[in-house]
Amino acid sequence: MKKLAGVLSIGALILLASCGPSGGGEEEVKQETADGGEKTSVVSSYNFSDEEYKVLLPYESGKSKGVVNYETSAARGVIINQIANRLDIDEVEEGLRNHSKDVFSPDDYYFREGQMLDSDTLYSWIGRYAKAQKDDKGKTSADEEAKELGLNPELNEDKASEKDFRDNPKYLSHILEQDYMVEDENGDIKLGGVSIALAMKSEYQFTTGGKGPYREEISEDKMLAQANEMSKKIVERMRDIDGLSEVPIHITVYQEAKKESVVPGNFVAETTVDKGSSSVGDWDKIDEDNVLFPSDAANENHPDESQYISAFTTKVASFFPNYTGMVGRGFYQNDELKKLTIDIPIQFEGNAEVVAFTQYAYSQIMDIFPNYYDLEINITSNDQTEAIITREHDTKEPEVYILN
Repeated sequence: MKKLAGVLSIGALILLASCGPSGGGEEEVKQETADGGEKTSVVSSYNFSDEEYKVLLPYESGKSKGVVNYETSAARGVIINQIANRLDIDEVEEGLRNHSKDVFSPDDYYFREGQMLDSDTLYSWIGRYAKAQKDDKGKTSADEEAKELGLNPELNEDKASEKDFRDNPKYLSHILEQDYMVEDENGDIKLGGVSIALAMKSEYQFTTGGKGPYREEISEDKMLAQANEMSKKIVERMRDIDGLSEVPIHITVYQEAKKESVVPGNFVAETTVDKGSSSVGDWDKIDEDNVLFPSDAANENHPDESQYISAFTTKVASFFPNYTGMVGRGFYQNDELKKLTIDIPIQFEGNAEVVAFTQYAYSQIMDIFPNYYDLEINITSNDQTEAIITREHDTKEPEVYILN
């Protein structure tokens, strides 16, 4: 495992003396559980950013001050099984938190991974609808009843033709839940609101008759229409779950990238259902885009950034003999670049080469890239990170982390 060796800032290598705060500070709070009970949790007095949520940590009595354990999602692991592109998994989780900040401010709310929708619930909802069948005794099992909760179109996939699949694609991949907790007048922590993201396919892949895989493109308009109808059913069901009858429900729609894409998809719409209401109102458009550099689309739609990356590529290629190429990902909101990430894979033969190349890349960043967006450069060798260069927007000098 690589260790962080130091920070290169203003051209100098500064060894790190420590990582994180030297002391600790925790506040005990009473937290409402998903089943209506109560348990003790702690909230750290430290937070690495005022723009991020503090996280509730369930507390168990220990030898002295107690043991703190992170509370994983009640549907842990489902998202990995349902969303094919790893970049989409990261984007939908981080993006849902960011979009939730406009509804549940980090100044007032704590973050908790979803505890209200468990794995069995999610698998039944994201499956295909099917009529429940009775057994020989005329009874319907719970598994059969769960089939009628499927939100994707009904289809007998064992007998379906290619046309049947194309006419009835699976639209919904996953439903991600995040909980936002708030302190009441007694100082106890309770559920203050829930955010969900509907991860919707942009392309449906299927096989039939031993042939395939086939691909069916799903337009954004058709995807949004399906998401709207599914949201109505989801909200009605959530209102019937203990603890969810009154809280606001923030809903977002995420359009996945294609399976092989080297950039993630993006959020396209959001709405908030008021506390106590089951009515899904109008949707607000989310204007986001993840752009691949270099690409024809980037050259056409974002010529300035394409030019910066082209100039940086030329400089890097001329400096180091083992350079093979780089991949950039630009995250845009309302057509404005918010973050540019560049991955540079290079075959190094020693630490001196890493330091020299990183210093050179640092100098070119200072000369080429403007600072109105966040910038991250990841330098790797043999699939291992060798150095990371970061610069926050409106900051003049980057920080460089060299690992060894």
